[in-house]
Amino acid sequence: MKIKEKELESLINELKDLAYQLGATVRFEKGDFRGGYCILNESKVVVINKNANDQRRANILASALKDLGIDSIYVSPKVREFIDSMAEPK
Repeated sequence: MKIKEKELESLINELKDLAYQLGATVRFEKGDFRGGYCILNESKVVVINKNANDQRRANILASALKDLGIDSIYVSPKVREFIDSMAEPK
């Protein structure tokens, strides 16, 4: 699901807030990696490449939230649709 450029920053902030609600830490780091969700020393961590564009950041966060499970928290319909679109074949 493609989001308009001007809406991406708001979407990313909402996705980060959801990750925090689910007990995950979101980190923006430099390096040669794509990013994603992992468990590090028993802590839930979403690592995003600092050099990634906003669309990629939103996709990584949405995919991580899908792995974390969003059924136990309120998610706005538009954000839920974006997260659910991560499961669709590309």
